[in-house]
Amino acid sequence: MKINPQEALQKLEGVESPFLTLFEHGTLSVEVYKPEKVDLQQPHSRDEVYVIISGSGEFLNVGERSQITVGDFLFVPAGIEHRFENFTDDFSTWVLFYGPEGGEKA
Repeated sequence: MKINPQEALQKLEGVESPFLTLFEHGTLSVEVYKPEKVDLQQPHSRDEVYVIISGSGEFLNVGERSQITVGDFLFVPAGIEHRFENFTDDFSTWVLFYGPEGGEKA
């Protein structure tokens, strides 16, 4: 299975949502996410990883703000408040959800 960023973003253009699930296997779910102007997401019930596809901005994770750019890897445990802010118009990211509801134990 192979998904490249250009194909993923092209598929996303065909839906009325800022995200699209592209692959699922077991507990793994892979999405492409491209918020417009404001990131309205809420905490999720499973652990997640982001890998930035394009653009740049800031990532707020439990009150800690980080500058982000292409290729950055971000981890968010289940149930944690987080969001992207001050991102460029071309910002997009892979989102990988995995593991059990409530997240994996450390």
